Amino acid sequence: MLAFLVTALGAVFAPAAQAQARVVYPTAAERQHCRADGSRPVVCVDQNAQRLWVMRGTSVVFGPVTVRTGRHGHLTRTGKFHIYWRHQHHWSSIYNAPMPFAQFFSGGEALHGVYGDLGKGPGSYGCVNLTVRDAARLWPLTRKGTWVEVWGHRPGS
Repeated sequence: MLAFLVTALGAVFAPAAQAQARVVYPTAAERQHCRADGSRPVVCVDQNAQRLWVMRGTSVVFGPVTVRTGRHGHLTRTGKFHIYWRHQHHWSSIYNAPMPFAQFFSGGEALHGVYGDLGKGPGSYGCVNLTVRDAARLWPLTRKGTWVEVWGHRPGS
């Protein structure tokens, strides 16, 4: 009887575990938007899909992960930028909010972690929001001068 239960439970939980383990890499079309130059990384932000990944050469070395970009009236700027300032424990004086692992790339816009659910709310005030876990994992892969390429539009914006 115990063997039957173990087999039955394995059949129930195995598909869910396999679905979580599956990684969806950027499509060829997405890769055309964001090209890495040699061994230097580039952070790729696809606002259409609300995803971010890092390319080094022709390889994806991080992600893709889900992000949240700018809401209506506060759209995230598109283009190719470089990270000009990083602050691991940043606090926004404008919005009185934490911005862990902040990496500024365009004016006041930054890649940074947020606490809570990225799917809730209408979007950021122009920043590229990641989960704190993903922002922490991204941190050691980038530095001042790393390129950030942003394209597309947040759905519904």
